[in-house]
Amino acid sequence: MSASKSSLTALTLGAIGVVYGDIGTSVLYAVKEVFGSGHVPFTPDNVYGILSIFFWTLTVIVSIKYVVLVLRADNNGEGGLVAMLALASQAVKHKPELRRLLLIVGIFGTSLFYGDGVITPAISVLSAVEGLEVVSPAFKQYVIPLTLVILFGLFAVQKHGTAGIGKFFGPITLLWFIVLAVLGISHIVTNPAILWAISPHYALGFMIHNPGITFIILGAVVLCVTGAEALYADLGHFGKKPIRLAWFAVVMPALTLNYFGQGALLLKNPEAVKNPFFLMAPDWALIPLVLLATMATVIASQALISGAFSVTKQVIQLGYLPRLNIQHTSVRDTGQIYIPLVNWGLFVTIVLAVVMFRSSSNLAAAYGIAVCTDMLITTILTFYVIRYSWNYPLALCVAATGVFFIVDFAFFASNLMKLFAGGWFPLVIGGAIFALMITWKDGRRLLNEKLREDALDLPSFLEAVFVSPPTRVDGTAVFLTAEPGTVPNALLHNLKHNKVLHEHNLFVTVRNHEIPWIGLDKRLEIESLGHHCWQVVIHYGFKNDPDVPKALEQIKGRGCELEPMTTSYFLSRDTVIPTIGGGMSQWREKLFAQMHHNASGAADFLNLPNNSVVELGSKIEI
Repeated sequence: MSASKSSLTALTLGAIGVVYGDIGTSVLYAVKEVFGSGHVPFTPDNVYGILSIFFWTLTVIVSIKYVVLVLRADNNGEGGLVAMLALASQAVKHKPELRRLLLIVGIFGTSLFYGDGVITPAISVLSAVEGLEVVSPAFKQYVIPLTLVILFGLFAVQKHGTAGIGKFFGPITLLWFIVLAVLGISHIVTNPAILWAISPHYALGFMIHNPGITFIILGAVVLCVTGAEALYADLGHFGKKPIRLAWFAVVMPALTLNYFGQGALLLKNPEAVKNPFFLMAPDWALIPLVLLATMATVIASQALISGAFSVTKQVIQLGYLPRLNIQHTSVRDTGQIYIPLVNWGLFVTIVLAVVMFRSSSNLAAAYGIAVCTDMLITTILTFYVIRYSWNYPLALCVAATGVFFIVDFAFFASNLMKLFAGGWFPLVIGGAIFALMITWKDGRRLLNEKLREDALDLPSFLEAVFVSPPTRVDGTAVFLTAEPGTVPNALLHNLKHNKVLHEHNLFVTVRNHEIPWIGLDKRLEIESLGHHCWQVVIHYGFKNDPDVPKALEQIKGRGCELEPMTTSYFLSRDTVIPTIGGGMSQWREKLFAQMHHNASGAADFLNLPNNSVVELGSKIEI
């Protein structure tokens, strides 16, 4: 019992560090952006109204929608937009047109995650370092250079993994939330009546009397729920109970106290609106607070970077991106990965964002559209999961998700007003990633259709070959093929040029599925083709790590013994040639050909031993 309690405590502490780092740093800029926008007349009633809107936004979107409802939609224990997409597409698999539409919507939402992944570290770290301006205006010139140095350091250490420093994330972030609560309480005690802002009538009163202003400021209010998607995305790492416990016991109370403390400060000193968070602190605590805020924002950014690596791997497994160089940074935790292209691509784009926008206030204008679109997509996918997978009555499904849809859509519509003020930036990033994903998916479909069109039937081919069999040599040949039952090009080239056939031959197809994990008991399908030849299909979920040699170990005892020293892996290295009048527009075919050319080798991705791989090339026109 005590062991399970200590495990729950450790997981809850971990969730505080990883899951809530992003939402925990929103106190640095959310209130400042709402009151600093100039749209809200500075009156006590308005301060109460805005604080009430903040509290009920956190309650409705985070507490009720994500913590209570969305966390229930786990896909074999996994969460996140990719897992939700897989759940929704499985739920409507009997409706192919709807399924195709949901896949496109879900993949677009996943693409926007990268836009969010650029803005979040930029705005978080920049807003923390801007605390130096409160210490002394002389520091202003150092804010951007120092931000870039911190960000470079953060991305430079990614290749070493986060296992070593990860154990400090929870305690540091817990300290951050304690400081948030203490800072808030220190100002609430000077005006305890501010706590009445918890009453929803203040929020409703503000919205009724100021409908136009309310619509405009929703684009800034949404900053208080940045990182809400991380709640769901990290479900697989921590589980529902620790995430819920961390939110209700630590995070929500600390955020509420801090926001209300900032409100009390503004009622007492309206001039503090230029940076209410740091002006809450006494002078002697400013520099330590800037340092702690910087650590908290770096941790929040780290969680998002790790998330970008995980999402990229899942999207590759689902077939929407080409194979990339994925490095494992931990021998114990398979989830700890590093993808160099994603890492430095994010870094370059974040540097561009910091240099272009130059302040957290300017970045706040760019923030929100990507987040609100993802929240809206999550709500839509949730409807299809609870309706078609959980089989709840239609009226209940509409009622349950309809309220969230209206709230999400209101935030989304408000953020559209920031489109030309910077909101275009994450949309351009997300749109570019989406174009790459859809081009890769369509290109792979065309390529496989072409291969099927030109392919020979494997059983018939083998029967013809063994009428007058070629010389058999010792050992096992493993031929990787995209489609079971078809003759791999590598086999044709091997027979044509080497004029030999191995003693044992395996024709292996790797299949990726829209579920997170596939256990070892369902990993392999094997079918004998006679003449010591077998057709093998290996199944993986989108969170499994492909390892073909390990999977093939299960064949032992079925008439084929694989000896590592006498096994060769034959791959076809196809070169794609774009043609006019093919299945895609010319620029997309050229883009696909380039992506196909630059994809990392299948041998590394499938964990094949380098000294046993034979690659045979061929050209294919699409």
